[in-house]
Amino acid sequence: MPRSDRELRPAILIVDDEPTNLQVLRQILQDDYRLMFARDGQKALELTRSEHPQLILLDVMMPGLTGHDTCRVLKSDPGTASIPVIFVTALSDPADEALGFELGAVDYISKPVSPPIVKARVRNHLSLVRMDELLETRLQIIQRLGRAAEFKDNETGLHVLRMSHYSRVLARAAGWSDAAADDLLAAAPMHDIGKIGVPDHIMLKPGPLTPEEWVVMKRHPQIGAEIIGEHHSSLLRLARHIALGHHEKWDGTGYPHGLAGEAIPLEARIVAIADVFDALTTARPYKKAWTVEAAIEVLQDGAGKHFDPVLVPLFIDCLPEILAIRERWKEDTPPDPAVLI
Repeated sequence: MPRSDRELRPAILIVDDEPTNLQVLRQILQDDYRLMFARDGQKALELTRSEHPQLILLDVMMPGLTGHDTCRVLKSDPGTASIPVIFVTALSDPADEALGFELGAVDYISKPVSPPIVKARVRNHLSLVRMDELLETRLQIIQRLGRAAEFKDNETGLHVLRMSHYSRVLARAAGWSDAAADDLLAAAPMHDIGKIGVPDHIMLKPGPLTPEEWVVMKRHPQIGAEIIGEHHSSLLRLARHIALGHHEKWDGTGYPHGLAGEAIPLEARIVAIADVFDALTTARPYKKAWTVEAAIEVLQDGAGKHFDPVLVPLFIDCLPEILAIRERWKEDTPPDPAVLI
């Protein structure tokens, strides 16, 4: 049966040992949210673990487990750590507020509470929760679309994992911030999404492709860019640049547009090195795995021709970290469909 409007409302857990305080917050919030109540820290922990509220309003001064104790337990549990906690308290000492924030609270509301302030703070923090959920959903969609391309190829999900992590390592070595490198990690799985648009008789052909078939195959970067589309989202723009540019070559002999040098987006140049290195060092039905030494020689020989000549030495400098990633996700690692990156 379809869920009712009330069931679809965000769930808030209100924790206070004083029934009067619970009733005040009920009156302020009951028209807009699905409310749960607890009068002590232990009950709050039980409800949080069983009901997974989107937000917790938590009193500080309670017998037994205090609000600070309760928050400390919540933030130490991976299953509840991401739920935002707002302390609702009569304490006004800056040291108490500082402790609360150190424990992981996102805000403070002073007692006696003001209804407009309660409504505004709750609405704002639930908006942030919603934004985080949307970002996580978008990331999962991007990663799963990347996995979809594997069904049209001889590659594996582990290839996508490895080359994405190699890309992040190289981006950091090239001076990217942690946040930017993490975006590259998230976008890199989309590099070959355009292979979905290549006919099976070409994509899965066991022997060499004819010149006519290569023309079709070389369309997959453009197809990938069209699948991803034009977006304001920086993450999706990154994914589009990678899909479109990862087969371009430094000397201009790549495809689909024959871009050369720094005209090729840096993210695509990074992914090109990571992708080729992993493809060479991994066994496929049609070839044996190359040694790391042989693959590095290919990168060195291709520096200034196929690959960015500045990035290749950086990649080689990162080889211990690259090999650790390769070992972590080697081909005989049991796949975990719930974990992509």
